[in-house]
Amino acid sequence: MKDRLIVALDVPDRKEAQRVVRLLQKQVSLFKVGLELFTAEGPDVVSMIHDEGGRVFLDLKFHDIPNTVARACASAARLGVFMMNVHARGGREMMKAASQAVRSSKGTKPILLGVTVLTSDPKKSQTSRDVARLARDAKASGLNGIVCSPQEAASARKACGKQFVIVTPGIRPAGAERGDQRRVTTPSRALRNGSDYLVVGRPILQSQDPQAAVSEIIVEMMATTRPPV
Repeated sequence: MKDRLIVALDVPDRKEAQRVVRLLQKQVSLFKVGLELFTAEGPDVVSMIHDEGGRVFLDLKFHDIPNTVARACASAARLGVFMMNVHARGGREMMKAASQAVRSSKGTKPILLGVTVLTSDPKKSQTSRDVARLARDAKASGLNGIVCSPQEAASARKACGKQFVIVTPGIRPAGAERGDQRRVTTPSRALRNGSDYLVVGRPILQSQDPQAAVSEIIVEMMATTRPPV
């Protein structure tokens, strides 16, 4: 289960990112690099994580004209990341261009995800329908999966089948603060809803004992059986 937990490195610089990676590397292998850290440190922080034995989910949410996104995805793929994403709302033409760029890249091909509805968006009556629609668009465009709230994972799984990769942020162990994320749930509920990978940041990084926080999440994940699709 440790290979299905992604620790979000929502930290300001390489030094702090390296401290977290070294602290948790025996427990987890996947680390998310988002806009704050990548803007501050660039590709060097990806290399650092690789040098420390970790894998990278590059969470930059590319969203632009198809040619620009394709070139950005090709550059990201050359960094050797394990997983990366684009905004599914960019449309099928953009996602197809991104998918083609990743497939044409040399070396290991990263998992390419489409970001659907952000977990900070308030719950609306049509959210599950929107996520399912965007998930189908992503799949039809050649993407490997999506990023969505754990609350919409079940509808996305039903829409796209068991081979489609679903990554869910908005994971909060019992008692943890929601922060600015509205649609959240526990690790066990997320897995039961159909999530493949769980992204957790603040409940780990802000814990007085990050290693214990990771252990508790992994124990909960291991005790959870995802129902068949």
